Amino acid sequence: MNKDILNALNELEREKGIKQDVVLEAISSALETGYKKNYGKATNFSIEIDKTNGEYKLFQDKTVVESVENNNLEISLEEAKTIDSKFELGDIVKIQIEPKKDFGRIAAQTARQVILQKIREAERESVFSEYYGRESDILTGVVQRENKGNIFVDLGKIEGVLSVNEQIPGEVYNAGDRIKTVILEVKNTGKGANIMLSRSHPNLVKRLFELEVPEIHDGTIEIFSISREAGSRTKIAVFSHDPNVEPIGSCVGNKGTRVKNIIDEINQEKIDIIIYDKDPEKFIANSLGPAKIVIVKANEKEKTAVAVVPDNQLSLAIGKEGQNVRLAAKLTGWRIDIISESQYNERSQEEV
Repeated sequence: MNKDILNALNELEREKGIKQDVVLEAISSALETGYKKNYGKATNFSIEIDKTNGEYKLFQDKTVVESVENNNLEISLEEAKTIDSKFELGDIVKIQIEPKKDFGRIAAQTARQVILQKIREAERESVFSEYYGRESDILTGVVQRENKGNIFVDLGKIEGVLSVNEQIPGEVYNAGDRIKTVILEVKNTGKGANIMLSRSHPNLVKRLFELEVPEIHDGTIEIFSISREAGSRTKIAVFSHDPNVEPIGSCVGNKGTRVKNIIDEINQEKIDIIIYDKDPEKFIANSLGPAKIVIVKANEKEKTAVAVVPDNQLSLAIGKEGQNVRLAAKLTGWRIDIISESQYNERSQEEV
């Protein structure tokens, strides 16, 4: 060991945040293990490293005894007192010994290996710390490769994984494509951080609106809820804290530019922007757009509602394969039944 290594350790501490003491302790431990392994069965060796000049000293630890039976492990009281008169029976005496001639090479190799290992560990920990706790954050990455349907995305310092279930159905990912994703989960594995990404999660739409609409970013307009069936359709409920700011118009943007940018990012998925209302009946009516709603009857206790629509709007309100009413139910948190106006009139007459 020498000052070059100490200088390297100082730089390591500045750049990577790895404490010099931690590396020196690891080097010392590795050298002890190496010496015991290569130069004898005794386990009573220890190494001290001088932090000022990088020099190391090898010691053999011996127990002070009355009568020596093992020269490698024990030292007589008489001999110990020649070293220091304060030694008593049972004390440990550290006797400096000269390491074998090729131990310097082993020491240098060990130091390099430990330093490289600590650098890798620190970099893994740094990357994990950077992404941990950022679930739902939006990231832009570059598609690298595909393996068994999973897409690997270069995020800069690390590769994220976009699993089959988190992809937008029907979307094609080619190497080199730049895509936006949200962080779904961050795990710390033995090999470093494992970042799971998503393009199908509702939070992707939420983050895209926050990026695209300044009024959402600054809190003037708030997103109340989102329901999404990725690759097909999303409903987003918004409201404004400022009566002078119209929420739907702000989200759509001039000539629809804002919402178009979002739609382009999510593979032309349809987006319905809806006004949230504290009155559940009004909110449910809004959520069923683009269908026109005649009346909504809500049961607050059971959180169920019946929405009445014109006869010619029934299929529109329900949607293809029930998608419109299904998304409206997720958006509002209410169970919604749709009936036509003629059905509602028949029921009313029967009740009379």
